Amino acid sequence: VQLQACGGGLVQAGGSLRLSCAASGRIFNDWTMAWFRQAPGKEREYVAAIRLSTGSADYTDSVKERFVLSRDNAKNTVALQMNSLKPEDTAVYYCAADRTVGIITTTAYDYWGQGTQVTVSS
Repeated sequence: VQLQACGGGLVQAGGSLRLSCAASGRIFNDWTMAWFRQAPGKEREYVAAIRLSTGSADYTDSVKERFVLSRDNAKNTVALQMNSLKPEDTAVYYCAADRTVGIITTTAYDYWGQGTQVTVSS
């Protein structure tokens, strides 16, 4: 399984960006895909995850009501719509995948994408 993330960029505070993660290889509906982010000098942190079987998503508190995670099972793709962006959202964003029906909020995912930079200017 390979994950390809894209959609990062530079945006002003209050703006929006949409990240996509495309999975190649054998991804099944009983998998979970997630986004993490890592700011300079900080540990990688959980952002959101989605169960591919149901489409139900989970979010870390700091992005709730601003970010929306969705999936397109036919295309093996998940998308993270990020609205009302703040400078503290600046980080490299990574998508991850694992064959589990549960939501994993740690970095214990088997598969990772290469990361895409999101920079929010104040």
